[in-house]
Amino acid sequence: MEINSSLKIQESELIFSFVRSSGPGGQNVNKVATAAHLRFDVRNSPSLSVEMKERLARLAGTRMTHDGTLVIEAKRYRTQEQNRADALLRLTGLLEKATIQPKIRHATRPSLTARIKRVATKKKRGALKKLRQPSSEK
Repeated sequence: MEINSSLKIQESELIFSFVRSSGPGGQNVNKVATAAHLRFDVRNSPSLSVEMKERLARLAGTRMTHDGTLVIEAKRYRTQEQNRADALLRLTGLLEKATIQPKIRHATRPSLTARIKRVATKKKRGALKKLRQPSSEK
């Protein structure tokens, strides 16, 4: 399964299981196991780098188990095939997001001109407020 030009996941790394779906649907829900559970062992995957595994774990949140397995549950559709495709689509979306390396933020300070402007604005505002106060002369 190809995520992008630099990342490919082997089909053997993905484990699908089908269970009965919850919610409305009548007899179809009670009889047919249509909900798809996709399991992907992120921690032991040879396809992903260490940094990407960390980003994927952060993105996955509660969908990641303690042993490093990503579990995606797809039960939106009434057929196994559609739910399987939906789970794969959601996995590829997560992996695409995890490939993007976040920009490192470099701390900056306001320039001297910006600091002078800020103080001047504060002084002007304070002077305006002082003019509004009632005079204390008697």
